[in-house]
Amino acid sequence: MASLQQRAPAAVACPTGRPSRMSSVAAASSSSTGLRSAAPARRQGGAARRTAALEVACSLNNSTGTVAPKPTKLEAREQLRLALPSKGRMAEDTLQLLKDCQLSVVKPNPRQYVARISQMPGMEVWFQRATDVVRKIVYGDVDLGIVGLDMLAEIGNDDPDIVILHDALDFGQCHLALGVPSGGKYADVNTLDDLRAMPWSEQTPLRVVTGYQNIARKYFAEKGFEHVVLLSADGALEAAPAMGSADIILDLVSTGVTLRENNLKQLEGGTIMQSQGALVANRRALLERKGLLEVCHELIERLEAHLTADKYYSVIANMRGESAEEVSLRLLALPGLAGLSGPTVSPVYTLNGGGAAEPHFFAATICVPKKQLYPAVKEIRRVGGSGVLVQPMTYIFDEEPARWRQLLENLGLSPDAVNIS
Repeated sequence: MASLQQRAPAAVACPTGRPSRMSSVAAASSSSTGLRSAAPARRQGGAARRTAALEVACSLNNSTGTVAPKPTKLEAREQLRLALPSKGRMAEDTLQLLKDCQLSVVKPNPRQYVARISQMPGMEVWFQRATDVVRKIVYGDVDLGIVGLDMLAEIGNDDPDIVILHDALDFGQCHLALGVPSGGKYADVNTLDDLRAMPWSEQTPLRVVTGYQNIARKYFAEKGFEHVVLLSADGALEAAPAMGSADIILDLVSTGVTLRENNLKQLEGGTIMQSQGALVANRRALLERKGLLEVCHELIERLEAHLTADKYYSVIANMRGESAEEVSLRLLALPGLAGLSGPTVSPVYTLNGGGAAEPHFFAATICVPKKQLYPAVKEIRRVGGSGVLVQPMTYIFDEEPARWRQLLENLGLSPDAVNIS
């Protein structure tokens, strides 16, 4: 995936008259420097505002920021560290998932940022902003973290020290997409190709406001946009096009209601990525931190078992038949009643018979997908089932989670290298 730095530099003239070796896809920011550059423009009208935006873009592309280098070795400490989101819906869903897996986070004081999990006494839990969860994973300040895939892509930026242990925790589902005004000159703009075909230029670039600068920069370069300025904002991005401070937005979309209520629409082909909660780790910590792989194995096992079970109900029904085999074959012949590997059929013992098994009376137990529960109940009744009991499931443990095997392969380790007995 070619980044902007890999594209041939374009000869874009900054409004100051000084040439700049930068891509035509530029990044502008609403930092204090940017605001000072844009201040005179607000008094001079639209053309001056566009000029000021390009000045900021040129300035940022020519600047050289300093990023702290990664430590050459991991910090020596006894406790393992798990970072969790500190606020918002993501934080609530994370804590609920861990609780559902019998890994409740104990936080004695709501103002504290350090907590613990009783079932994992050797691990600290640190509450951090989502952006800092990723940064601290990269730098090895924490060993594990739960964060959205969108933030992982934006802040992690394909860092080789990030290892994804589980990429589908089944909460925080959303997608990163473009939001374009529904009317005006965009009334007939319904696809990404339509947007790209509009007469953008160096003087009138496509202004995109987003909190995902890295993702946006790569996306517009890959899609062949030549004149784009990226603007940043801390919130309420949906208002920017109506205010005239941006042309479109690039932001997370869950239901799309907020976009529609602000007269914005999504474009066909304008979805950048899908996102949900994920469990990630630091690669060096996995290889060097004592006991971390064993903790990862338990986390993956619990998460996989619970997330699988959460999709099913356990259904038990009384059925009459000539034998357990005959009842099993009757159930297997019906769609949706085979369970995970097949029904479990056993004799029913009654008090009327002095505790003996009643002839031709059996209990059949199957796992049924939640979405297919009522059709399954009707099928069970149709073949003679009665007294149908439905129970939620907590865990379905497989022989060995596929994600655990994938992790070992990623790290170049054999199963014998980890003590999980």
